[in-house]
Amino acid sequence: MYADDFFGISCAPLYILASMENLGQANAIAAAITVSQLNRQAKALLESGLARLWVEGEISNIARPASGHLYFSLKDKSAQVRAAFFRQRQRGPTIGLKNGDQVLVFGKVSIYETRGDYQLIVEQIEPAGEGALRRQFEELKKKLAAEGLFDEDRKQELPALPDRIGVITSPSGAAIRDIVSVLRRRFPAVPIVIYPAAVQGDAAPSELLGALETAIRRDECDVLIIARGGGSLEDLWAFNDEKLARAIVASPIPIISAIGHEVDFTIADFVADLRAPTPSGAAELVVPDRDEWIRAVQTFAARIARLGQRALEDKSQSLDWLCRRLAQASPSAVVQRSVVQLASLRKRLSVSAQNSIARISHRLELAMRELHTVSPLATLERGYAIVEDAGTGTVLLRADAVGPGDDIRARLSKGEVLATVKSIHVDDD
Repeated sequence: MYADDFFGISCAPLYILASMENLGQANAIAAAITVSQLNRQAKALLESGLARLWVEGEISNIARPASGHLYFSLKDKSAQVRAAFFRQRQRGPTIGLKNGDQVLVFGKVSIYETRGDYQLIVEQIEPAGEGALRRQFEELKKKLAAEGLFDEDRKQELPALPDRIGVITSPSGAAIRDIVSVLRRRFPAVPIVIYPAAVQGDAAPSELLGALETAIRRDECDVLIIARGGGSLEDLWAFNDEKLARAIVASPIPIISAIGHEVDFTIADFVADLRAPTPSGAAELVVPDRDEWIRAVQTFAARIARLGQRALEDKSQSLDWLCRRLAQASPSAVVQRSVVQLASLRKRLSVSAQNSIARISHRLELAMRELHTVSPLATLERGYAIVEDAGTGTVLLRADAVGPGDDIRARLSKGEVLATVKSIHVDDD
């Protein structure tokens, strides 16, 4: 009996509780999400919750599939994370990366939804040794920017047509060859002064600073180009020197920076009056195109001639009007004398205007002849040649600059000649 009473009274409440629990489970099942949804939500949380950041570690388990993407693990002593460096993000060659390399990686944290793998999406990789340099660069950049050294309103304008161009760079590097080649093509009449300096290594900052001080002291150029070819952050480090940056800011001569490739930036680029993407680009910016300039001068001369002719016609009309007024207001004898005087004045005015136009045209012709005379092409048309070392492109000024068996290139008025030296002869004088 007690048992029946127990079950009769107690079972109903237990049944009700079980039914409520089943109902909650049913609602929870109805609200469940798929694994894909879970991974998608987790990915969104990670990508929105963590900003892009730099991570330092050692490369391991590197894989290079045919797609061109790069997959590896980034680890330290106690942890690791998967990383993916997609082909479209790779600005330079990655073939040198290998297991065991200590690197500095910039990117964002994400999840590969298909497998639910937590990973780092890489946007940039640098050797770990450059990490300290990168931090120094950012600190100096922030410091100088706060002082206003990067402000555009303090920068000087470049001359429209410089009288002389100074170039601070290595005299044996590719940068100076590129600059001279472009300047000769665009405007050969403008002379170039080279202030030699090392552009890489421990001595480079002081040599660059010394070359700039020399250019300022001699004051023989009205624009300067400071240049070198491309390279790594460490290769370009001389141009991140604080003393050099402050000297560029203080220079009374406008300065164009032309350092590395278009994607490379140095402190010198930020403080210079103008940044060129490459050394060749600096040469394009510093002078106008010769042919366009001559066309502009010719157009200006034609405008002067038209204005002179128009002024002459206006004065002639005024004289005609005065002649008619005089004929109406004076006796015939006085009128006749006035007509003669006016005719004389008209003739003198016409001769004077024509002489002025002739003088202007003569000066323009002399200027164009002078430009043509100093052009290397005019020299070549007279039967001369420019002889260069075929390997280095250096213009040969002495016979003993090459030896038997060396290849040389001779630029003629039309075309080039490639030859091999059989023997040389050097004058005693």
